[in-house]
Amino acid sequence: MAVDAVIIGLGYVGLPLAQEATRAGMRVLGFDIHQGVVDDLNAGRSHVDDLADADIAQMREGGFEATTDEARIAEASTAVICVPTPLSADGGPDLRAVESAVAAVARNLRPGMLVVLESTTYPGTTDEVVRPALEAGGLVAGQDFHLAFSPERIDPGNTSFGAKNTPKVVGGHTPACSDAAAAFYGTFVDTVVRTKGTREAETAKLLENTYRHINIALVNEMTRFCHQLGIDLWDVIDAASSKPFGFQAFYPGPGVGGHCIPIDPNYLSHNVRARLGYPFRFVELAQEINAGMPAYVVSRAQDILNTEGKALNGSSVLLLGVTYKPNIADQRESPAVPLARQLAAKGARVLFHDPHVQEWHAVPEAERVQDAADAAGRADLTILVQNHRGYDVDALAGASRTFFDTRGAATGGEKVVRL
Repeated sequence: MAVDAVIIGLGYVGLPLAQEATRAGMRVLGFDIHQGVVDDLNAGRSHVDDLADADIAQMREGGFEATTDEARIAEASTAVICVPTPLSADGGPDLRAVESAVAAVARNLRPGMLVVLESTTYPGTTDEVVRPALEAGGLVAGQDFHLAFSPERIDPGNTSFGAKNTPKVVGGHTPACSDAAAAFYGTFVDTVVRTKGTREAETAKLLENTYRHINIALVNEMTRFCHQLGIDLWDVIDAASSKPFGFQAFYPGPGVGGHCIPIDPNYLSHNVRARLGYPFRFVELAQEINAGMPAYVVSRAQDILNTEGKALNGSSVLLLGVTYKPNIADQRESPAVPLARQLAAKGARVLFHDPHVQEWHAVPEAERVQDAADAAGRADLTILVQNHRGYDVDALAGASRTFFDTRGAATGGEKVVRL
């Protein structure tokens, strides 16, 4: 039986995509290099937050299967690449996973196939990296096969927007390539938005996250001087949000995490420096501010303890929530990691609680506690780092000796200090 699509990379992007395509009646093959991931999926077990085991079982009933057999890529009419693109040592995108995935497709490329890159990267990657590798075997993009870029927009933990109802941007190597990509995604995505080409689609993704990165940095810098001036920034943001136009609320926090905000803007900044020879100053300044927030939280924690006649060195500090965003287990680039490490480096005994994290391998010196409220009552300082849905923040604040709220979640009280 022919395969409608092969999804290469079965993580937080590829698996929800495979789910929606399967729901639409497509026969979907999932390819991943990790045998454990493939075995789990074929056994009906999920490894990502947004899909439960029941979702995988339903996909399997719809014909989905996972494989590590590269040769099976040739069975598919469409190949979609959804592999990670972390930062390299020099601050640019690490394309090794993309290059490996593209090489696998190239070895199994057939005339008429549609190849789509979804992995976030710098403008020009589809045309300069993906296309030459695919054309090395003699087939020509836009003539013998279709090539497009469609940036992933999966937001882990978002219960309102998923792969189906989040508009899908597509940009093809040629107009015909765009048509093919739009037809593919239009089968299971409500809205498809076309760009002029692959570079515009690549840049659209970077603009989205650069916009967020810079605005988060703005409020993170404002929180510092507002604290010194005795101004409640949270109240300021609430007041500004009453304007029905011209303002979008962003909130301060202990830092930024995940794959998008701390990483994607740097792709663009690196590309501008490498190609044009000058800095993308907004991004570099935003990166400096956001990356400095864990150290600022540590400084504030020291000040809070000092007012109580305690030193950070020797004090116990409980961190509530160590994932990069609420209600999921994903810890990628979580600001809780540098925060915990800097607290430990200054002599604090670091405790943590997170309903989604049983073992925190990133900070092995941190001790996990079972009961958040009990631990808050014993710790010298409790810091709300991530506001998971399962936390009764006001109750935890009431149980603590001192509660440092970096998320503006507590309603108030004498024990609460806001970022």
